[in-house]
Formats: sequence, structure tokens, C-alpha cells
Amino acid sequence: MNDKAKAIKFIVILGIVSLFADIVYEGGRSIGGPFLLYLGAGAGIVGVVAGLGEFIGYGLRLFSGYLSDRFKSYWALTIGGYALSVFAVPLLALSGNWQIASLLFVLERLGKAIRTPARDVLLSAVTEKVGRGKGFGIHEALDQIGAIGGPLLISLFLYLNRGYRSSLAVLFVPAILTLMVIFFAKWRYPVQAALLSGHDMSKKTPKGKLPAVFWLYTLFIVFSLGGYASFQIISYHLKNQAIVSDAQIPLLFAFAMGIDGIVALIVGRAYDRVGLTSLFGIPIIGIFIPFFAFSSNYGFIWIAVALWGAVMGMQETIMRAAIADMVSIETRGMAYGIFNTAYGLSWFVGSSIMGFIYNVSIQYLISFCVIIEIISLPVFWLIWKRRFEKI
Repeated sequence: MNDKAKAIKFIVILGIVSLFADIVYEGGRSIGGPFLLYLGAGAGIVGVVAGLGEFIGYGLRLFSGYLSDRFKSYWALTIGGYALSVFAVPLLALSGNWQIASLLFVLERLGKAIRTPARDVLLSAVTEKVGRGKGFGIHEALDQIGAIGGPLLISLFLYLNRGYRSSLAVLFVPAILTLMVIFFAKWRYPVQAALLSGHDMSKKTPKGKLPAVFWLYTLFIVFSLGGYASFQIISYHLKNQAIVSDAQIPLLFAFAMGIDGIVALIVGRAYDRVGLTSLFGIPIIGIFIPFFAFSSNYGFIWIAVALWGAVMGMQETIMRAAIADMVSIETRGMAYGIFNTAYGLSWFVGSSIMGFIYNVSIQYLISFCVIIEIISLPVFWLIWKRRFEKI
């Protein structure tokens, strides 16, 4: 088996790990807003929990990224993070109030913070052999199969009137499958040095420095994400306004994840051809999302969810592929950590503001989202000017 075939096999195995894990936590997140409302939380609380969870899920990657670079403990961090994430969600079935449920939602995001930089370094080392965009696109597409399956499973249980708690408890099954597959992956690829051998050492990041385009890229994502409404806020709106049934909310989320997976494959290929220029779609599409998402029109809601999934697919694919191309492998974990800290802080601040503005005026909320997305466009222009620079 040649190196390219081995690389694809490894990407697929980690993709299957993500598939089962996404069944768990995307299943839980698909009803996050309605479940917290069911337990007595208001819109402001939902916004803070969603934002805090994303901030922890991304912000703490600065620390876990440093650990992965310092100790090369890629597998330990990856396995530990997955274990925390996949068991926090089904434990929601036992939560008796919104405070405990909020803690478990945040712990799931903490698990993601622990595992992601280490896992992405492992992936970045092998995606060189198949193309950065293509490799991360394949992983994201497999990931999204699980992200579709989880909400569909939750939707089925709610449709059968099993209630929130039984719907969440069933997620223990894919949680166990996640750990089984990741331990298989660890057994199949036990040696870090062997896995990381053959990576491109021609890109050397000066010690203590990251390229200017990295910081511009981070700033662009901060603004474009700051105006990107979380699904928790959108789903809260759907339940609060009684626009769709409880069972349809996770179905909408599954639809978004399906769009995410398709777009990931397309944008991955586009990134390999045109590089950072492929970022342009993120703010352009993002500007239209709030107009559809916070309406009361059933058809507009489906359009909003499709656009929301498309932007998510772009973010998750280009984000990881671009950093792998910008920074050498010796400091890549730290670069992922810095970037994701900014990413999570932006989501936390933006989501929290949206949650409180929602209680004041939906029109103000829409205006906030649009203004922040527009601010990101000049930063994209600066990145576009540097698109021909070697990074």
C-alpha cells in the first residue's frame, strides 16, 4: 500500500471516530436550546451557555495545543477529549435543572477543546499526501454523517413521544462505539514518529513568530463568526415562537449537517485550487442567514438552516487546512490553539450579545449580525491581497 493510500485510510479511520462522536454531541446540541427552555432557562441563559461552551471548546485549545506540541501526547489528548465529550451528553438525561444541564453542555465542549489540536496535528501530518483541502474535506464529510445521524435519532425518539431524557439516554450507545474505534486507531497507529514521518519540513516558522497572514486570517474569522448565530439561539427562536414542532428541530439540524458535509467536500477541493480566496463565501452567505433564521416563515427557516450548514462546512474545512499550510508542524498545535482561542472568544461574545438582544428586538438582532459580517469584508480584502504570497 503506497503512502497516499495509507494516508487516506488513516483519515477515514479518524473520520469514523468523529462520525460516532458527532452522533452523540450533535444529537445533544440539536435540542440544546429547547431542552434548556424545557428546564426553565431563558433566552439570555441559552445564549450565554452556547457562547461559553464554544469559548471553552475553542479557547482552551491554546493550552491543549501547547501540550500537544510540548509533549507530543497526541493520542492521549485525543482519546481523553473524546471520552469526556461523548459521555457528558447522554448524562444530560439525568440532569434535574438547567444549571446541571448547562454544566454538561460546557463539559462536552471542554472535551472538544482537549482533543482537537492533537487530532488535527495528526491529520495535518497525513493530509499533505492527499491535499490539505481534500484530506480535511473527507474527514469533515464523514464527521457530518454522524452529525446528521444524531439529530435524526433524537428527532425519531421525540416523534415517538419518548421525551427529552430517553432521547438523550440512547446516545450512550454511539458513545461506547466512539471509544472502541479510537482505541482501534491507537492500536493500528501506535508510534507518533512513524505517523508524522515524511511531513513537509520545508516550511519553518521562526521561533516565537507566526506569519502575518495567520493573524489576518484569525481576525477575519473573529468578525465573520461574531455575526454568525449559533444553532442554539436559532432553535430557541423556533420553539419560543412555536414555528416548528419539537421533533422537527433536530431534523432541521440534521439537514444543516448534511449541507455541511457536502459543502466540505466542495470547498476542500476549491481551497486546494485557489487557497484563501475560498474564504469569501463565509461573510457573503452569513449576511443573509439572520433574515431567514429569525423570521416566522416556515420555508425561510429551511433556507436559513441550509445557509447555516454551508457556512459551517466552509469554516470547519478551510480553517484547519489553511493553518496547516501556514505554519510548520513544530508549532502547529500552538497555532491551532491561538486561532481557536480567538474563534471561541468571538463565538462567546457574539452569541451572548445575540441572546440578550433577542429579548429586546429581533430586528436589532438581525442588524447586529449583518453589521459584524460586513466589518469582516475589509479584512478579507487584506487576505486576498496576500493570496499569492508563499506561506
